[in-house]
Amino acid sequence: MGIEIERKFLVNKTKWQQLEKPAGEFYRQGYLLTDPNKTIRVRQTSDKGFLTIKGISVGATRAEYEYEIAVGEAKELLDQFSVAELSKIRFKISVGGHVWEVDEFLGNNAGLLVAEIELTSEDETFTLPDWIDSEVTGDEKYYNSNLVNDPYKDWQS
Repeated sequence: MGIEIERKFLVNKTKWQQLEKPAGEFYRQGYLLTDPNKTIRVRQTSDKGFLTIKGISVGATRAEYEYEIAVGEAKELLDQFSVAELSKIRFKISVGGHVWEVDEFLGNNAGLLVAEIELTSEDETFTLPDWIDSEVTGDEKYYNSNLVNDPYKDWQS
């Protein structure tokens, strides 16, 4: 079984703006299914497409199956079958031997910055960058599959 162990954190906006970072990549992401127990996602970047199936999260762990598909097929699936979608710019930053993926959300989720780190076990140690604010791993409102239906603009403080 494919397994994903991922922890999520909010990013300090002021420190993020001051940080030297690599160029980000635009992601268009839509959902064919957004059930609380499972999601089916299509993602399109400038040159690739992905079909991803994810199970329910237990702690920081969940089943995940991801398949690369042609970018044209990803666009067609998004255009014809997506029930909800979002867009974001993703930045990949190496810190202490791990790659942090920082998503700067666009559209109805503009202003939200979420960093994710994938681990090999839930108790794996890692370096927490100084631009991290707080952990939101178990907070379902930060799941991308929930942000498509309940966007950040509707509940931010």
